[in-house]
Amino acid sequence: MRELLNDLEAGSFVSHENPMERARAQMRQPQPKRFYKTVEVTEADGGFPVLLDGKPVRTPGRAYLALPTAAAAQLVADEFDAQGEILDIPAMPVLRLANTALDGVAQDTQAVLEDILRYASCDLVCYRADGPEPLVARQAECWDAVIDWARASLSARMVLAEGVMHVDQPREAIAAIGIHLNARKDPFRLAALHVMTSLTGSALLALAVDTGELTPDEAWKAAHVDEDWNIGQWGEDADAKAMRAVRHRDMIGAARLLAAL
Repeated sequence: MRELLNDLEAGSFVSHENPMERARAQMRQPQPKRFYKTVEVTEADGGFPVLLDGKPVRTPGRAYLALPTAAAAQLVADEFDAQGEILDIPAMPVLRLANTALDGVAQDTQAVLEDILRYASCDLVCYRADGPEPLVARQAECWDAVIDWARASLSARMVLAEGVMHVDQPREAIAAIGIHLNARKDPFRLAALHVMTSLTGSALLALAVDTGELTPDEAWKAAHVDEDWNIGQWGEDADAKAMRAVRHRDMIGAARLLAAL
């Protein structure tokens, strides 16, 4: 993959071959104090910039922070407005997605699309447990409808596997998913889909949310069938619970952005 952006980290420019990682690296900066009083959304040049004290916001890569719809821009404005004395950037998932879309995904949408397809080639919902029976039944309850939807709506006939051994998905199925993604590959949508895919381990769950087949919470629940089963058997670790809450926040942020596009 060709290099697209230079990242500012520790005072020097470094590059990363993955555009999503390049954008994320640019955001790993010390958290600044809140420096503004007012937040507003305006319209300019076919987009909707977010203004702080009447001045446009720039991304870490120095692009102007403008979103494609007023509703999407308002999500970012609301995150800025909710900040306290210190800007807690990790707690602003839609802002981080917008930065990623502008600084990373917009420079090479095809690279991000292909990464989502790699997830589809080993999609979570295609790998089924061989026991115990209650877990097998729970997976089927949560995942079979997604497989059926992919076949009916995307023309993607996915192959199921038992256990963890890799199974090659039909090229025609992955190509069908690629055609669907290619028709919806604006940078903001792809950034949100990529985040949802990586959080759930399933491109199909992310696409089902994008099309309205599943709610974000239904997809989140489906993505954690195995984890919830283990929690039911052995209990939940406090650190894992905290991390899951952070990941859920990012999932909901991505879903809200999709709904606003």
